[in-house]
Amino acid sequence: MSLVGKVVIVTGASSGIGASAAEAFAKEGSKVVLVGRNVENLKAAEAACRAANSKAELLSITADVAVDAERIINSTIERFGQLDVLVNNAGIFEVGGILDIDVDQFDRIFNTNVRAVFLLTKYAAPHLIKSQGNIVNVSSVTGIRAFPGISTYCASKAALDQFTRCIALDLAPHNVRVNSVNPGVIATDIHRRRGLTPEGIKEYYERCKKTHALGRIGEPSEVADAIIFFASDKSSFITAATLPIDGGKHAMCPR
Repeated sequence: MSLVGKVVIVTGASSGIGASAAEAFAKEGSKVVLVGRNVENLKAAEAACRAANSKAELLSITADVAVDAERIINSTIERFGQLDVLVNNAGIFEVGGILDIDVDQFDRIFNTNVRAVFLLTKYAAPHLIKSQGNIVNVSSVTGIRAFPGISTYCASKAALDQFTRCIALDLAPHNVRVNSVNPGVIATDIHRRRGLTPEGIKEYYERCKKTHALGRIGEPSEVADAIIFFASDKSSFITAATLPIDGGKHAMCPR
């Protein structure tokens, strides 16, 4: 389907991949619902969307996907009367091995990364069936490969990938497609939020040159391009797919 005039929800739209995806949809002529927790960052993301398309119809919703899923969908329908694309991008990242983490971390990560996606999908599905729309989930290379020290996050993304495949089968008879993008390390503020210093982030990105086959980290726009592809009619015969956007990281076995 053409994305012009289509109503698109992007969660986690206040920064990083979500903000880039929202801007890309606005540029395509979509009506974009930006969802995020940080009011100031949401305003900045909305300004970027307007810079990309001065005529863009936008709705910003300050919300936490872990508790506000139904309100997000209802507010979208109240404003635009339909829903064509749901981009489940919002997620949280925490570190720690099994000897260090507690059940509170497990609950936090799964509530946002998995349970919220289930709820948003559940509430959105009837509207997507009406519009013959689709869902794009933002997962991670950690859903495909195992990594030490981030077991809960890895498990949540693996669950999201399987959820993507299962819901794709549930909704296929209704001509609603469900796909997932699986980014590698992307230049966002996720590592600052987990406590790395600017120097630590720089060192980490330098190490990533050896863990990504293309020798660099990715940019949010490169993930946004894949999201746009999945949301558009260019992928009309693709569903239940999980696509690595990771510079080959999923295929690497670094020593």
